[in-house]
Amino acid sequence: MIKVSAAAIEFLGGVIKEQDVHNLHLKATIQNPGTPAADCHLSFCEKQEVQVGYEEQDLGDFNLYVAHDDLSYFEDAEIDYETKGASGQLNIKAPNIKGETPGDDAPIFDRLAYFIDAQINPMLASHGGNARLVAVEDDKAVIEFGGGCHGCGMAKQTLSQGMETQITAQFPEISQVVDATDHSTGENPYY
Repeated sequence: MIKVSAAAIEFLGGVIKEQDVHNLHLKATIQNPGTPAADCHLSFCEKQEVQVGYEEQDLGDFNLYVAHDDLSYFEDAEIDYETKGASGQLNIKAPNIKGETPGDDAPIFDRLAYFIDAQINPMLASHGGNARLVAVEDDKAVIEFGGGCHGCGMAKQTLSQGMETQITAQFPEISQVVDATDHSTGENPYY
């Protein structure tokens, strides 16, 4: 489980008590686990919200819950609270949440999918969008857009002028990036 320092337990226990909610606890979750965009979050929860599918860590006055699916990402994780002068800072260190960068000998699909997550999706996220690698067929990368890019009128330009340029420069074995998205089904396009 997550190593939680005594200082962090004391600080978090105080924050929970200030909420004045009976049987309030904390839940640790990961957004985008195993990708370069992974991020760890602590949130309040009541025990009945997390009865199934979570590991319970008893920290005294409160429990910390971690979803079973996230346990491997929280391996070697630590939560600490550092006091500096009159203020303090809660630090969460989770060295495994982003996964590992595929090596040069990894299959092209794995390396390219990681590249899209690490380099392209952070830019698309500014418009509420994302891209996902679906396949690598010969010298073509097949992607699907999601979020604000799904149905966006600018998706073709994003693909040809942004993504394809970056991907073909980084991966010379790829000469074309193909959009397999059915843009007519987009529910909330950016443009």
